[in-house]
Amino acid sequence: MRTIIFILILGFCALAGFGKNNATSGSAGLDEEKEKKAIIASITDETEAFFKRDYEAVIKYYVHADYTFHAWNNADGTFSANVGWPSINEKYKDYFKNNPVKVATSDYPIVEKRNLLIKFFNSNVAFVTWDQYERKDISKPFRKAKAARIMEKHDGMWKIANMTAYYDYKNTFSDESLK
Repeated sequence: MRTIIFILILGFCALAGFGKNNATSGSAGLDEEKEKKAIIASITDETEAFFKRDYEAVIKYYVHADYTFHAWNNADGTFSANVGWPSINEKYKDYFKNNPVKVATSDYPIVEKRNLLIKFFNSNVAFVTWDQYERKDISKPFRKAKAARIMEKHDGMWKIANMTAYYDYKNTFSDESLK
């Protein structure tokens, strides 16, 4: 636990320091609106691929490096975290094998991303945060998560270097409350 907290603190401190030494509102020639759309497309497509259990599609949205980080909390109060692409890759393989798609494509879970904020540290690194509301069954209420990603641009594609999600398993949200 201390190791993971240390890694998170170290990573955020490094990014904070990195931002101070570089342009914080775009670098020369950076088209922020175009890059924001590309980042949103990457995180949206990764989410869709995850719910469809499309392993090949999911893994193309991740940085395959020893520093890649993947963490979330669980309904029982514990958390899950993996550091390094080999560990994350195995987690996805196991999860998809043990949790196959249970709904038809027409019943694809509803996922809404709101309050999206993107901070560019340079033309190849961005921090993204949002509120995510999702439900896997139309008859059930939404649950909310606070999500964050550190995105890196590799060969022209925005990929996830850090995926963090904190779910509120206690409170749910109706369609009406989200309007």
